[in-house]
Amino acid sequence: MKPDSTARPPAEDRAAPAAGRNLLFLREEELRLAQDLLFFGYRDFTAGADAILAELGMGRAHHRVLHFVGRRPGITVGELLGILGITKQSLGRVLTPLIDDGFVIQAAGQADRRQRLLSLGARGAALERQLFERQRDTVMRAYREAGPHAVEGFRRVMRGLMGEDAREALDRLEAQAQAREGAAR
Repeated sequence: MKPDSTARPPAEDRAAPAAGRNLLFLREEELRLAQDLLFFGYRDFTAGADAILAELGMGRAHHRVLHFVGRRPGITVGELLGILGITKQSLGRVLTPLIDDGFVIQAAGQADRRQRLLSLGARGAALERQLFERQRDTVMRAYREAGPHAVEGFRRVMRGLMGEDAREALDRLEAQAQAREGAAR
């Protein structure tokens, strides 16, 4: 039986309109545009949080520490160093004042007393929440404007930009988040 050439493809195949160009053969200008999008998107994504941090005499390095300590309460200093990809000295310049000012709490490990476990103090949790809410609004708006197919595509592109270590760290964060959600049910 000969296929019907007038039949329309299933709805799921029609849902995402073609971008008007074959993305398998990206030209340099399209790749430069992608780089522009990343630069401008990051600038505007961080602007609101940067303003809040600047009022406190802090910067993006403080934000990254607050974010990952908040995402993984009890994270070790070594694990945090691995996620951030910075030296112990660089982390110390940011972490020491956060601990001194009560944003981060440091405790000795239970099995290994030399291990330093980090969690957010009340001030740190409140600040991390404020920073998250500012950026959450930006991401929610962009996700709503782009639609669900674009959101999944964005996630795939971002994972593709990451190195193997970053993907593994993200997988651990996702697994812990799923475990927390399962425990909350």
